[in-house]
Amino acid sequence: MSEAKKYVMTYEGVKKLEKELEYLKTVKRKEITEKIKVALGYGDLSENSEYDEAKNEQAFVEGKISQLENTLRNASVIDESEISLDIVSVGCSVKVYDYDFEEEVTYSIVGSTEADPMNFKISNESPVGSALIGHKVEDEVIAMVPNGTSKFKILEIGRE
Repeated sequence: MSEAKKYVMTYEGVKKLEKELEYLKTVKRKEITEKIKVALGYGDLSENSEYDEAKNEQAFVEGKISQLENTLRNASVIDESEISLDIVSVGCSVKVYDYDFEEEVTYSIVGSTEADPMNFKISNESPVGSALIGHKVEDEVIAMVPNGTSKFKILEIGRE
């Protein structure tokens, strides 16, 4: 049997997933159970779209619960107090100069389950994140991105 994938996560990311899991198990499950009860009251299940919709939602939620439990079970939590500020690693923030856009940008390097590029949280598995990992302040880094390459200079490394 193959080894389960380890998910590198920050403490904040684990707490967020635990909160979502708790919501799905307590609130969402009850809501769906009520929808199914109401739909059963409509009679004939063969033509009952409300019942079908509720069962589909139930299957989706149960799948999401299973996915979250698996992620949390295989989470490797980064101890933010042990993060070295000498090199870029998961759990740190990194200020870079982006040569393509001629601007400074600060990224938080997070595990793949926490990535949120719109809020500058990039995964350690993303092209830019993986290129930055292991480099120091003043290093120039080239990342292979979908439309070619991007060049960055690391200006500062900090904690989130």
